[in-house]
Amino acid sequence: MALSQNSFSLLDTHQLETLKLPRVAIVHTEWNDKIVRELVNGCEGIIHRFSGEIIENIAVPGCFELPFACKHLWGKCKDQDDKPEAIIAFGAVIRGGTPHFEYVSKAVTDGIVQLNLTLPVPVIFGVLTLDNEDQAWERLGGAHGHKGEEAAVTALKMIRIIRASQGIL
Repeated sequence: MALSQNSFSLLDTHQLETLKLPRVAIVHTEWNDKIVRELVNGCEGIIHRFSGEIIENIAVPGCFELPFACKHLWGKCKDQDDKPEAIIAFGAVIRGGTPHFEYVSKAVTDGIVQLNLTLPVPVIFGVLTLDNEDQAWERLGGAHGHKGEEAAVTALKMIRIIRASQGIL
């Protein structure tokens, strides 16, 4: 069982304190909205803690639509001065009694991977794949940390890496 408190480098945010005005976009699902809302809330808290700006917050029906919406968002914003420096995709897929869980989980995972290989900004995978709803709450402040906060830290660290490589820290 992976616990975020066992990943000390993930929790180390001291380098982020000098990051100036990072810009993040969030794309999230309407499906499993109670869980996803908590992911987004945790993310927003971290982004604001480090003086970041959430420049877009878009809702899509379900996880299957996340990759398209992320790509569409980038296409819409790519020529703007205030374009996102990272996009975070949030959703929750809960196993049921049919193979639907496997199809949706694989499709959204593969889609986000493709975006990371083609877009010039990172797309952070904030999709929970769960056997049941109880597992969600273990990942939203329980034994497994808060995955919304962790996704925000990941986005900020990736922005810092990109800026450093461009010499604009």
